[in-house]
Amino acid sequence: MIVVAVVLVVLLLAGLPISFSFALAAAALWWDGEALLNVVSKMMGGLDSFVLMAAPFYIVAGELMNRGGISERLIRLSQILVGRIRGGTAYAAVIAAIMFSGISGTAVADIAALGQIFINGMPKEGYSKTFAAALVTAASVIGPIIPPSVIMVLYAAVADISVLNLFLAGIVPGILLGVSCALVILWKGRHGDLPVSTITVSRAEVPRLALDGLLVMSLPAFIVIGTLSGAFTPTEAGGVAVTYAAFLGIFVFRNLTFAATMHAMRSAARLTAGLFLLIAAVEVVNYVLIIGGIADGTAALVAIFKDSPTIFLLVCVVALLIIGLALDAGPALLLLAPVLLPITRAMGIDDIHFSMVMIVSVTLGLISPPVGICLFVACKIGNITMRQLWLELALFFYAEIGVILVLVFFPVLSTGLPKLLRG
Repeated sequence: MIVVAVVLVVLLLAGLPISFSFALAAAALWWDGEALLNVVSKMMGGLDSFVLMAAPFYIVAGELMNRGGISERLIRLSQILVGRIRGGTAYAAVIAAIMFSGISGTAVADIAALGQIFINGMPKEGYSKTFAAALVTAASVIGPIIPPSVIMVLYAAVADISVLNLFLAGIVPGILLGVSCALVILWKGRHGDLPVSTITVSRAEVPRLALDGLLVMSLPAFIVIGTLSGAFTPTEAGGVAVTYAAFLGIFVFRNLTFAATMHAMRSAARLTAGLFLLIAAVEVVNYVLIIGGIADGTAALVAIFKDSPTIFLLVCVVALLIIGLALDAGPALLLLAPVLLPITRAMGIDDIHFSMVMIVSVTLGLISPPVGICLFVACKIGNITMRQLWLELALFFYAEIGVILVLVFFPVLSTGLPKLLRG
C-alpha cells in the first residue's frame, strides 16, 4: 500500500492526469505480489453499474440545452425578475445560475455559458470585471447541487444511494448557495459599491421570456415528478431528458442545428469517457485501501467520534476543503465516499445528510486555488489573473462555507425534502 501511495503522489506531482495516475499507481500492486488481473477486474467492476448509465444522458441533455439558445433566454428572464435595483444585474446573474443549474448539471457548463455574458457584460454597467468574474465563479458551484447533477449520479453509483433522494436533497442546499451569493451582493450594494441596473426589458418580451423560462425549468421538474410517480427510473429519466432537450432545441426554440447536435454529442462523449476512466481507476485505489487495512482505521475513527457525530462532520468539512485545494471534486468524491460512509453509518449519521455536506464541501474545490477548474475558466474569459480573481472571490467563498456549516447543524435542510416526498 505504501508503494502505491508513493507512486500516486509522484505521478500527480509530475502533472499526469488524475485518471492515469490512479490507474498506474494501482498497477504497482504487483510489487506486493498481487496479480495485475485483479486491477483489470476491479476497473471493470467499478463500471458495472446501472445507475452510471444515467450520467452520459444528463451530460448530453445539458449540452443540447446549452446549444439550444437557452442561456440568453434565462438571463433575460432573470432580469425581469430582479428589475432595476442597485446590484440588479448581479442578482440576475445569481438567479440565472440557479435556473441554468437545473439543466446543465456541472459547474464548468454554468461558468462557460454564463461567464461569456456576465463577465464581459457587467463592466459596461459599471461593475469591475474582477467582481463580475468572482460572482459568476461563486455561483457556478450551484450547478452540481441543483438537480439534475452529473456528480450526484456518479456519487450514487459508488455510494449505493438513491439518485432521486440525492436530487431532492440538493434543491434546498443549492438555493442556499444562491442566497449566500445574494447576501454578499446585498452587503456590497448597501455600501454603495455596486451600480443600479440599466438594462431594461420591454413589456412585449415578458410573455415570451416567461414561457421560455417555464419550458426550460420544466426539465428538472419533469425528471423529479416523473421519477417520483414511477413513470420511469432515475436512469431512464436521463434518456427522457435528452429527448425533451432535443425537442425544445429543435422545435420550440429552433436554435439547435444538426451541426450543433453533433458537436454536443462529441463533447458529451469526451467528457463521459474521461469520467468513466476516472471511476474505473478510483475503484482500483479503493481496492488498495481495503487490502491495506482501511477497515482498522475506520474502526478507530468510530471509537474516537462515536459520541460526537457533529464534531466528526466538522472535521470532515475542514479535511474536504483542504483536499479540494489539490484534488478535483469528482476524484475526491469517488475516492473518499466509500471510505467515509461506513464511518458515518456506524455513528448513526443519516446517509443523505452526510452526502450533501460532503458533496457541497468538495464542490467548493472547483473554485478554490490552485487547481479549481472554474477559476481557470473565469480567468480566461475575463483576462484577469488568479490573484485578482481570488481577492474578490474570497468573500463569496467564505459565505458558501457558511452554507456548509448550516447544513451540518441543521440536517433537515438536506433530509427534509426527500422524506417529505418519498416518506
